[in-house]
Amino acid sequence: MVINQYSQFTSDIEAYIADELLALARRQVVAYGFGDALTLPEGRGLTYTATRYNRLPLPFAPLSEGVPPTGQAMTLTQVTATAQQWGDKVTITDVAELTIKHPLFKTAIDLCGLAVTETLDRNTFNALMAGTQVNYVNSRGSRASLVAGDVMNVHEVHRITAALYTIGAPRYSGDENTTQKIDAENGEPGAGKEPRSQPHYVAIMHPLVEHDIRETSTVLNAWSYSDVNKLYNDELGELAGVRFCRSNMVPFWTGVAAGSATPGTSGSLATDSNYRIIVTGSDTQNQYESLVYQVVTSINVAGPNGSITLTTPSTAGYTWNVYIGKNTSPVNLGVTASGPTTGPLAGQAVQLPGNTAVTITNIGTAQVPPAAPATGVTVYPCFFFGRGAYGQVVLEDVKTSFLTSADKSDPLNQQRVVGWKVFYSTILLNQQFFARTECASAFSATFG
Repeated sequence: MVINQYSQFTSDIEAYIADELLALARRQVVAYGFGDALTLPEGRGLTYTATRYNRLPLPFAPLSEGVPPTGQAMTLTQVTATAQQWGDKVTITDVAELTIKHPLFKTAIDLCGLAVTETLDRNTFNALMAGTQVNYVNSRGSRASLVAGDVMNVHEVHRITAALYTIGAPRYSGDENTTQKIDAENGEPGAGKEPRSQPHYVAIMHPLVEHDIRETSTVLNAWSYSDVNKLYNDELGELAGVRFCRSNMVPFWTGVAAGSATPGTSGSLATDSNYRIIVTGSDTQNQYESLVYQVVTSINVAGPNGSITLTTPSTAGYTWNVYIGKNTSPVNLGVTASGPTTGPLAGQAVQLPGNTAVTITNIGTAQVPPAAPATGVTVYPCFFFGRGAYGQVVLEDVKTSFLTSADKSDPLNQQRVVGWKVFYSTILLNQQFFARTECASAFSATFG
């Protein structure tokens, strides 16, 4: 008996592709917007300088009759930032645009729009990591000392908030007025009637850390009552005069056990028995160095033509960076032929592919790797700040390009280009007006 089966006719099947595109994972972009909006005028170089005149010391004793005081010297503090140009593009051929079901050019525009906002937020978090006010949950002494149970708690929130109040960090929605009277209707000076307009500090935390602190009854009650008074995008609620926001773009670091490295004779390293290597993994989406391997110590190189060879890890979704130093923790990238061939880090040991033998031939560009947590521990920073802690210095605001016409470089109009660029920098205006607290989490981003 002849039976005609499905497999005989697969060549006559018209493939079905859904009209609707699948949704992308959502990013909570909040950090960039809290920076003060600052402008660097054209024609004034790349460096923005902000100046603050410091308070005069208060007089120690009353005046003596007829005797003028000695007087006080005025002092000032300045901070600077250098604007940098960021940008990217997507190029599509005319053939792709003609033959693909979904509108590639429009999709490229949407994706570039997401990339702009996410780049600005990612860069802001990287800049905030240069802050000098750092705390660790449960009074641990360093990131490496944190253990899995050191999760965010109410005590840590109070500790940071108390410090900001003591220092006198200005709050959002207030503190411009020095009157000591409180309006019975409107609340604190500078505030309106709504609870949302009351003066406050701001904190940004990772969603996993958010749910650690949500398990505290004090926080759960406070945030449930303030839920109707949310002021910011992705705001969680208010506690102890701080409005909390979540962002899954907050960086984090996982400590990984050290690998191994082998000395060789194919480079320019001098003789030394104390070379050290640190390998970090940058995720391919946000480019955070989120995997930090423990330092490999006591690598004995016989120079003057020494080198060090290692194999990069094979973890999917990461590219790899290699740092090298002598005697102390490395603060320089390695030099290698396996690195990029163009750009500001050409020839440096960055963006290396996984599971690849890499030879470090010299000590390269100065750059400090992130500190490694203990092996197996993932650490998250929580940022607390007041108004005036940092700013966004814009030389040229975001500009987009949509190139769809023929020109001398593309005379037959075979390419469509969507691009964007921005010229700016994040400036840390006052280190005392913000701090970060690092902690572990009881939760994981996986469903296992």
